[in-house]
Amino acid sequence: MKQLDINEEKIIFVINKENQLIGSLTDGDVRRWILRDGNLSEQVHIVCFKGTFFVSQNYNLDNIKTEVLKREIVFVPVVDENNVIVEFLNWDTLFNGEIKREIKDKLDVPVVIMAGGKGTRLDPFTRILPKPLIPIGDKSLLEIIIEKFVDYGISKYHISVNHKAKIIKSYFDELNPNYSMKYLYEDKPLGTVGALKQLENKVNGNLILTNCDIIINADYSDLLKYHDSVNNDITLVVSMKHYNIPYGICEIENGGTLLEIKEKPEYDLLVNTGMYVLKSDTLKYIPQNEYFHITHLIEKIKKAGMKVGVYPISENSWFDTGEWVEYKKTLEQFKL
Repeated sequence: MKQLDINEEKIIFVINKENQLIGSLTDGDVRRWILRDGNLSEQVHIVCFKGTFFVSQNYNLDNIKTEVLKREIVFVPVVDENNVIVEFLNWDTLFNGEIKREIKDKLDVPVVIMAGGKGTRLDPFTRILPKPLIPIGDKSLLEIIIEKFVDYGISKYHISVNHKAKIIKSYFDELNPNYSMKYLYEDKPLGTVGALKQLENKVNGNLILTNCDIIINADYSDLLKYHDSVNNDITLVVSMKHYNIPYGICEIENGGTLLEIKEKPEYDLLVNTGMYVLKSDTLKYIPQNEYFHITHLIEKIKKAGMKVGVYPISENSWFDTGEWVEYKKTLEQFKL
């Protein structure tokens, strides 16, 4: 997973001790493994995709081009008679500019950004600036979040505002972006999703909901496809976190009797990032003008027999700027 995070093309190829090709691994393969209740401590050759397309050294270029277009892949390993990789053919090598590679699918879905909080964890910055306008380099945090969606052609944005709402609106009025920006005003704090009630019967299909203090590097097109393919009513984007406890953990029973000691245990957890995909039908479960959190909405949805699922991403694909330590880490990641 660390190799995938630093790999620009987000794919690695798996070989055995004899350097023979076994398969390939993408974040999608890891995601599917986790969703099948797979353990992240499993060896990579078990998890990787075994049907990787490869060719021998006497390959036919036209045949490879056909397969690459059909399979929508970028790299093709070339192997010798012992199945050892000797070179790679990539999109640019194969097509030499003849066919433009579409990096991202275009999406037509509204994005709602929750920006009504006071940002007390970033005090004293937020005594002066609203949290969404905290700088990340020469841009505001909110601009960087929106640019991630603009890359997919998304042009409709709604921002829930309360604390220092006039400053946020003035900032974007002056910025004059080439996308639509509308505001969901909260006369009083309404929690993480209370303001969404204003969009009931105004949006159809899916919408993306995100906190204003997180940056998610993920394939939003794949996220929407997954949400639809499993027919979720709400999909949570979750981050894979691996924790090492540097102590012996005591488990007890019967009021203090030691059951066992687990020496320096390790845990793999899925952590809520603060980004969601919701079907617009879920908005009817949000009460009018009441303080209401996403957790309350999820409880209602599940009680109604509807489906809530998760979409895992890697730990390094999630940047949380909501508190000082994480904000400084984000600046380091962005080389600022």
